[in-house]
Amino acid sequence: MSEQDLIAGCLRENRECQAVVFQRYAGKMLSVCMRYARHRMEAEDMLQDAFIRVFDHIGQFQYHGSFEGWIRRIVVNTALKKYQQKSFRDEVIGIEEGYDLQLEPSIYADLHEEELLNLIAQLPDGYRVVFNLYAIEGYSHAEIGQMLGIEESTSRTQLLKARRILQDQIVKMQKIAV
Repeated sequence: MSEQDLIAGCLRENRECQAVVFQRYAGKMLSVCMRYARHRMEAEDMLQDAFIRVFDHIGQFQYHGSFEGWIRRIVVNTALKKYQQKSFRDEVIGIEEGYDLQLEPSIYADLHEEELLNLIAQLPDGYRVVFNLYAIEGYSHAEIGQMLGIEESTSRTQLLKARRILQDQIVKMQKIAV
């Protein structure tokens, strides 16, 4: 069944078409949710909420760009709404003075994708969300500020602190491995 046939079926609220769409995209979208969630169960809740929104708003898909990209945007926005409800704004923000750690490029080359994703998952909520939006999803600080209801400078600061925490963790991992 083609993507257009599936979308048309979903518009008619055909459960079989909805099941196929879910099966086709849920795996990729769960990995997106895992980057924003603290644990798998929370990610699965985000995924379920996101697909409910996908099916509720599928009539708004305009066939501009990919259907998967449209679904991904809904998944990211659903994850962000979850964190706006939890409000990570209580985290301490600011830049510590005198912190400028330079790492050898080979340290990053030895890092596996799964290890990096695990390190990202351990970041405080606000840092993790900003890092994901900027470094992985490609949003600008202005867009992130607007999406999260924070200042652009706060987005920059949280990204900087996230990077520093990740650098510290990578250095610790390399020391253990040596």
